[in-house]
Amino acid sequence: MKKKEIKILLVDDEQDILEIIGYNLVQEGYQVSTATNGREAVSKAQKEQPHLIIMDVMMPEMDGMEACEHIRRIPELQNTIITFLTARGEDYSQVAGFDAGADDYITKPVKPKVLMSKVKALLRRFKEEEKNGDILNVGEIEINREEYKIVKEGVEIILPRKEFELFYLLASKPGKVFKREEILDKVWGNEVIVGGRTIDVHIRKLREKIGDEWFKTIKGVGYKLDL
Repeated sequence: MKKKEIKILLVDDEQDILEIIGYNLVQEGYQVSTATNGREAVSKAQKEQPHLIIMDVMMPEMDGMEACEHIRRIPELQNTIITFLTARGEDYSQVAGFDAGADDYITKPVKPKVLMSKVKALLRRFKEEEKNGDILNVGEIEINREEYKIVKEGVEIILPRKEFELFYLLASKPGKVFKREEILDKVWGNEVIVGGRTIDVHIRKLREKIGDEWFKTIKGVGYKLDL
């Protein structure tokens, strides 16, 4: 996917943040739209269906957490990447952010070059998607890599991209022991810095959505995590 085809929604209630970050994203060749609060972000996201949403946490009317939860309930936006933009020292839990459906977070103030590096790392999965358009069957589960879709016993399970990519990685390598560093590199990219509990949070959410017993079964016969 070319840069000019990638749509990014930037959400922040501070106009200078929108102007500075927006300018740098446009200079890189991305399509950029903006919103100043969570409610507007949900509306614009549903209408424009961006590939990436960079969203502040603390905002009026509807904060980033609530907006993220609303967006994740919209079927057309299940595959949209969402990263929170947070100020240092903000009373914000990264685990709560992942639970709300976010894929990552960026701490501000952030230097333009660092921001662009993180954005490129977050968007790298679209290139991988173009290369890996196959279907993988694991027991009673069918994993469609091209459509980012999982079907278990005839029922479709919706997963955010990060959870999907983590699950696909585990399912595609039977018997392999995965180390944290490898998972972070394959799923998050080595340019993105995430907290140590990131993998644990996503594994827990996968167990809740796919079924803890089934997850334990496949782990026991070959899907091992060096956690």
